[in-house]
Amino acid sequence: MIRNLLSVGGLTLLSRITGFARDVLMGAALGGGAMADAFTVAFRLPNHFRAIFGEGAFNAAFVPSFTRTLAQDGRQEARLFSGRVYILLFLSQIVLLALALVFMPQMVDLLAPGFRQDPAKFDLAVSLTRITFPYLMLITLVTLQSGSLNAEGRFMTAAFAPVLLNLSMIAALAVSFLFPNAAYAAAWGVVISGVLQFLLVEIAAWRADIGPLPARPQWDGHISDFFKALAPAVLGSAGVQIAIFADTIIGSYLPTGGPASIYYADRIYQLPIGVIGIAAGTVLLPEMSRAFAKGDDEGAARAQNRTMALTIALSAPFFVAFMLIPDLIMRAAFLRGAFTAQNAAASADVLQAYSVGLLAVVLIASARASFQARGDTQTPMIVSLAAVAINVAIKLALYKSFGAPGLALATAIGAWINFGSLVFLAWRAGYMKPSDMLGRMIAATACGATALGLAIAPVEPLVRKLPPLAQLAILGAIGAAAYIGGFFAGGKIVGLDLSILRNAITKRKSRARGERA
Repeated sequence: MIRNLLSVGGLTLLSRITGFARDVLMGAALGGGAMADAFTVAFRLPNHFRAIFGEGAFNAAFVPSFTRTLAQDGRQEARLFSGRVYILLFLSQIVLLALALVFMPQMVDLLAPGFRQDPAKFDLAVSLTRITFPYLMLITLVTLQSGSLNAEGRFMTAAFAPVLLNLSMIAALAVSFLFPNAAYAAAWGVVISGVLQFLLVEIAAWRADIGPLPARPQWDGHISDFFKALAPAVLGSAGVQIAIFADTIIGSYLPTGGPASIYYADRIYQLPIGVIGIAAGTVLLPEMSRAFAKGDDEGAARAQNRTMALTIALSAPFFVAFMLIPDLIMRAAFLRGAFTAQNAAASADVLQAYSVGLLAVVLIASARASFQARGDTQTPMIVSLAAVAINVAIKLALYKSFGAPGLALATAIGAWINFGSLVFLAWRAGYMKPSDMLGRMIAATACGATALGLAIAPVEPLVRKLPPLAQLAILGAIGAAAYIGGFFAGGKIVGLDLSILRNAITKRKSRARGERA
């Protein structure tokens, strides 16, 4: 399982690296003004719906159902089940796309009502969102095929697919002179990437003999169980997206540049979330689902503890960096072209506020798997909706005084409420059994994070006259060495056994050598 997590994390890292290149080009081409604000909304709107109806809710309901069908009834029945769901999903997306194209001004009004104060920005947002919205239909079908592949233990193709989004947008931005402006080029890059991702996973699923078989939808036991799990999963995923909707809605009332500062900070913030948190959830859910299908509760608990331990250890350095040097990170990443030092400073404040909730965000998927792997999507739904209600209330209280950083801080607080509630309920129900290894990993990680902070704090003033990229490279190298040294020293003190991780890495290297041979 850890090998799969590292493989998915590695490909997700590739996705984030290419995504970083994409965002650097976007920052240089769009800057942090009205055009960037309009594209941010156009990009977010289909992604909000994708996260509600696609990745979050769909995976929570489909992966455990598909895994159980595959284990209990065989491959043929699992593919028929997948085919029935595929048809229903495709038809629903056609209807949603048609409605969205007709009522797009109203949808943009709902998501960014503050844009009405600037008619040019509003009209641009409507035009761009009409271009990007078909991406939702394509990526939702990608999610179904990815779920089937993941249930079979095939994670590589689905993990690579997002790379195509970044490469497509980079290519489109490179020829932006062919479009009315760079925002239109980026929007068309989004749609083209959806087509490419769809073709990639469709071919992979059929080559793996796991693609959906044509089947007329019928209300049998498997479909019934799927929809019973899907309804609360949609509401649970909607809870998280309501919080993000609130960021966009309230952010549209901020001065020009507010939504853009949230977007650019979020792109950096999403690096550890995507590489570590999402990869952990992607691998853990089917792993725990298979264990429960076999009646191996202890195996599921071990998988969860290992995943959470590794997630904490890998995420802590990002937390320290985002807290201590956010301005340097944003300047090194985006300070070029139309992106100014003022834009970097504004985004840095947002990134620092977001970082308060980083550890909670990367751990939520692992905690939620305690319930979802058992087919319980209702409990995460209730927790998510309660957390988002508190989250939105905090946003409304903070945004006037603190602006965009206030929205980010509210998001961080909501993440801790969500994670803490899931852990408490899972522990009380006996669904989560923290191990001694997890406690020792947390202690070792705290030692490493402390060493990192103490190492870079005195060096940062000494390198300020260097270019931002050079500063970040020097502090990154010193911080990495300090974190690794502090982590292993702390691990030795508390008696942490790292043999599982070492064995996984060794086996992965041996497997890679075998594939090359």
